Amino acid sequence: MAIGYLTIQARTAHDAVALSGVSITISNNQGNTVYQLVTDENGEAQEVPLETLDKSFSQNAYFTATPYISYNVLARALGFNTLYISDIPIFEGENAILPLSLVPMQENQRTPSQTEITIGKPAVAMTKMREQEGPVSSPYVLRQVVIPNPITVHLGPPDTSAKNVQLSFPDYVKNAASSEIYPTWPKAALTANIYAIITFALNRIYTEWYRSRGYQFDITNSTAYDQAFVYGRPIYESISKIVDEIFNEYVRRSGQNAPYFTSFCNGTTVTCNGLSQWGTVTLANKGYTPLRILRSYYPKDIEIAETNTITGALSSYPGTPLQTGSTGLDVQTLQTWLNRIRRNYPAIPVITDTSGDFGSSTKAAVTKFQQVFHLTPDGIVGKGTWYKISSIYTAVSRLADLNSEGSTLGIGTVPPSSVLRQGSSGQDVVTLQYLLNVIAEYYPDIPRIDQDGVFGSGTAQAVIAFQRLMHLASDGVVGKNTWDALYKTYRGIQQNVPGPGSGSGTIRYVVQPGDSLWLIAQKYNTTVNAIKNLNGLTSDILSVGQVLQIPASQNTSTISYTVQPGDSLWLIAQKYNTTVDDIKQLNGLTGNLINVGQVLKIPASQASSYFSYTVKAGDSLWLIAQKYNTTVNAIKSLNGLTSDALSIGQVLKIPS
Repeated sequence: MAIGYLTIQARTAHDAVALSGVSITISNNQGNTVYQLVTDENGEAQEVPLETLDKSFSQNAYFTATPYISYNVLARALGFNTLYISDIPIFEGENAILPLSLVPMQENQRTPSQTEITIGKPAVAMTKMREQEGPVSSPYVLRQVVIPNPITVHLGPPDTSAKNVQLSFPDYVKNAASSEIYPTWPKAALTANIYAIITFALNRIYTEWYRSRGYQFDITNSTAYDQAFVYGRPIYESISKIVDEIFNEYVRRSGQNAPYFTSFCNGTTVTCNGLSQWGTVTLANKGYTPLRILRSYYPKDIEIAETNTITGALSSYPGTPLQTGSTGLDVQTLQTWLNRIRRNYPAIPVITDTSGDFGSSTKAAVTKFQQVFHLTPDGIVGKGTWYKISSIYTAVSRLADLNSEGSTLGIGTVPPSSVLRQGSSGQDVVTLQYLLNVIAEYYPDIPRIDQDGVFGSGTAQAVIAFQRLMHLASDGVVGKNTWDALYKTYRGIQQNVPGPGSGSGTIRYVVQPGDSLWLIAQKYNTTVNAIKNLNGLTSDILSVGQVLQIPASQNTSTISYTVQPGDSLWLIAQKYNTTVDDIKQLNGLTGNLINVGQVLKIPASQASSYFSYTVKAGDSLWLIAQKYNTTVNAIKSLNGLTSDALSIGQVLKIPS
């Protein structure tokens, strides 16, 4: 029996927040449990091997049975709705990377609901006719070819009321390719198909094929009209690595700028005038390059072009890879991004190189980032790594800005009483737009909007999308029911999503009976004003169950503990010389119930936050202590050193 692999990632807010402690159950199609897993601090469960069929079956156009074995995944996490994904294809030698988009429970939601997603066969195995239509030469609308970030995908045929989702363009292409073809095909065949998928989507963008017709999306997931896309599906690593390198490259005719209309079909049960997906396998096995394969189906003068215009990108790729020895502003930018991302992904080591110098610590941070996000872990920042780092930095920064803005706006517990509709303006519209944008970070079918205080068509579309999600009358008018739903959803996010407090100097605290701001401030060695400022409070009044962010004292340290079978809060408290109340308050628990695999923060007065440092020629403990604003004794104590002698290459823990 052949072996394939499955890696599961639980993250939210466009990968800005990793969800640790998520309980994963992998089962086969007979309903038998194969693995029980728990996600780590990066939101990832260990890669697991799974039995499947020999890959030769998925490389044979005439094999009519299913050429793989499918599995199912059940994901559960405290404070989140349950997710069940079925019929996940596993191929020999391929790593299927499954992203889990868990949705936070609403405020006062007692039991989690369950969302079910079925993956099923790739489109290449389907027999339905395609009716892809589009301009081969004209008309074109945009003046330049741009990569949309994000791209909006309609999950159904154009004229249906299916929801829209937004995601980055590379992630869309990875999903579409994994939904269209088999990942076991030769690399040249995969690359040719991915070029066709990229170019087809960019043709839709460039011509504004749907936008010009009044639709609020860029492309559909209907194979009759466009190309396959299954929101929530696994991405195959062989496909992912190719997309990372070519996502901004496309097919065009010589002398033209426009993306060619690269229609395609499987070429066996369905034929067309465009590319034959199975035909690419035959040609790749004959030694054809991707471009030669494409020229076998499209005009002979087509060529591969590149666009570096990416909407929403912070900075364009420098053009050449950054690696050990590189210097300059681009390296400084890269270091800034990685150091910020590290707050949300603490497994990424701290960068200690001089700003703008790509040294060993920068390479270590890049390599770890690549490992966390399943890029080639070579420590070199090529195009794919650059844009992925930029994307994650944008996500974590945007989320931090939203959290900060919420405090500034003073979002309270009582919704406004005004009724808002298109044409309204003012502070309540700003509050509405803020709430919608926060919710959009966790619910992919809510579009992001401008917070300009004016209730325009974009705000109306976001309101309607939210109302549909909440099964309210989708009239675009924000009355009491919509306000209540917005606040319940917002407060559910605040209560259930691991906020920046898990790694940025705050603690999440749920107000208990008898609490006051003064008592809470005393407990956490802070001040009443610090708590009020952090939470945007204008009075000292608290409500039982209210969630506060508490400034973490520099003397307050924690360790992470994964709940084991037989554990109770009392036993854990005894083990770590703390109290049940301290553990509950630190983790925002309202009861004593804990689950096996759940990750708890435990007060640990002796724990120390540190980073690793490799001793270099000329180093001494005094020089290192001066460089990192600590003391020789602190370094010696942390490392158990009895003398000041150091060795080149020795790894020290440095108090941070």
